[in-house]
Parts: sequence; C-alpha cells; structure tokens
Amino acid sequence: MAYLWGVTVLWAFSFSLIGVYLSGQVDSYFAVFSRTFLATLMFLPFIRWKKVPWNLAVRLMGIGAVQLGLMFICFYHSFSFLSVPEVVLFTVFTPIYITLLYDAARRRFTFWYLVTAGVAVAGAAVIRYNPLSQDFVLGFLLVQGANVCFAVGQVGYKNLMEKRRQAGLQVFAQHSVFGFFYIGAMAVAVLGWLIWGDMAMMPQTAVQWGVLLWLGVAASGIGYFLWNKGATLVNAGALAIMNNALVPAGLVVNLVIWNREADLLRLLAGGGLILAALWFNESWVKQRVEKKRLWANG
Repeated sequence: MAYLWGVTVLWAFSFSLIGVYLSGQVDSYFAVFSRTFLATLMFLPFIRWKKVPWNLAVRLMGIGAVQLGLMFICFYHSFSFLSVPEVVLFTVFTPIYITLLYDAARRRFTFWYLVTAGVAVAGAAVIRYNPLSQDFVLGFLLVQGANVCFAVGQVGYKNLMEKRRQAGLQVFAQHSVFGFFYIGAMAVAVLGWLIWGDMAMMPQTAVQWGVLLWLGVAASGIGYFLWNKGATLVNAGALAIMNNALVPAGLVVNLVIWNREADLLRLLAGGGLILAALWFNESWVKQRVEKKRLWANG
C-alpha cells in the first residue's frame, strides 16, 4: 500500500499543476507526448535488452499503449464534449472496471471486492457531483473508454507479473523491464500528437516547461512505475479503492496551495467513505477472501 499512497500524494499535485499552468495554454497532446517521452528516457538505461524475452517486451508495450497512450487520447478528447466536473465525476467508475476485469481474468467473481469498490465510487461521487449538462453521451463514452483503458492496463500488468511468478518463469526486477511499458505509451502519444496536436500551442514560459518536466519525470516516470509496482503487491479491492483516493487528495492540495473553492463538507464525507472502504477491505475482506481460497484449495 505504501507505493500506492505515495503516488497518490505525488499525483495529487498534478491536477492543479495541469489546471493552473497548462490547461488552455499548452497543447494537451504535446503535454501527453512530453510526459511519455521523458518517462521513456528515464527507464531506457535500465532495460536489459538482450535478456528480456521478446514476448514479455511486447506485452509490456501493449499494456503501456493501452493504459497510458489510448487512455490519454480518450481522456483529452472528452473535454470537447464535457465540463471538467462531468469528466471527473465519470472517472469514478474505474474501480468497478478494475474489480470486474481482475475477477474475469481468473474466471471468478468476488462479491466483496465489488462492494468495497462501489463504496469508494460513492465517496468520490459525493465529493465531485455536479448537475449534468444535456449533451454528454459522447463525452461520457469517451471517459468510460479512458477508464477502461486505465483499468485494463493496471489489471493486465498485475496479472502478467503474477502469472510469471506463479509459472516459475524468470522474474526480472520491474525497473529493468518497465521501459517497454513507456515505449508503448510513447508510440501512441506520438500518433495522437501528429493527428490532433496544435503546434501553435507550444509551451511559452519557463514555468510551463518546468511543469511539463515535473509531470514527465515525477508524475509519469516515477509515478506510473511505482503505481503499477504497487498494484502487484495488493489485492484487487485495494487497487480499485486507491484509484478513487486521488479525488480527495487532489482537492486537498488544490484548496491548501491554490485556494480554489472546494466544498469541505463533501470533501470530508466523500473522503471518509473512501477511507472506510479501504479499511474494510484491508481489515476484513482481504482475510475473508484468502481464507476462502485456502479452503477451496484444501
């Protein structure tokens, strides 16, 4: 859990940095490309090119292409059809997708994982709910596409690492193979920038370049590596819940540093629900599921 909590704090700053210094000022697709490019550069020196099996490298690139590349393209396009509060609200479905995908990959259904994920969704919805505009169907579908991509990537990476370990295959240090993940993401980001990018909206100030550097090195390079590594160390329920812990964390940072308006009552109520779901998962659900599996395995 330490990895996921650490990245949650790290990513909490990203929302405000993007909203204050980049949104409407710097081309979104260039921002995505710069993030994946810098993250790729960070991990290229660690890749063990000759020792990593090609099928593992291809799978990691595919996961990166989906989890980051396709996710960002769907996500940024959704802003053409939705307001920011609507986009944020529609992202709270990610925990449910993670829970269902993880169980589907193992041909099983864990009811209590879905319950805890649902409580976390309710908490995030309490924090970020706003009345919806009328024309939002296409935008809603785009955000759900982004949610599914992010969930597929997390579950795919978690399953890939777990299955290699269970099958007795060579387990590489994750930092020595994660560069392939970023290569896949960067390939999609380059295409997105070439197709939809606006060269007239390049960064103009040192602050904007500094924010892009932070987002590329810290939020993307360090953040996604530690997040995916953390995903391999927790159960599906905890992973689903932590996806929504970002909502109250982002609001707290925004309120304290940038003094933006935030409904403190909603923040406390929704954050309380998310923390309660996490506590319930860690203190009761995790033990119950493990006991059930041990009993089933004799």
